[in-house]
Amino acid sequence: MIIVVGSVDGLGESFDRLMKISLEHVHRSRMEDGCVEHTVQVDCENSLRLRFFERWRDAIALEAHFARPESRAFVQESPSCARDRPS
Repeated sequence: MIIVVGSVDGLGESFDRLMKISLEHVHRSRMEDGCVEHTVQVDCENSLRLRFFERWRDAIALEAHFARPESRAFVQESPSCARDRPS
């Protein structure tokens, strides 16, 4: 099993957009072969920070996830709504 953990600090004026595209990405990812779990939460100590937690069956499933056009589109758009590059 592969575990991926990440976060992104949003900007006040674009946080709603960041939340929307993050939820769409998570819901879409859950349908992919090999996705065991994929979540996004708002950080209780920083209400503009989103935290991601993912579990994938194996590296092949994770590589397929990152290769999807929808995943690439999320990775390309999310920094425009963020204070810094996502981690």
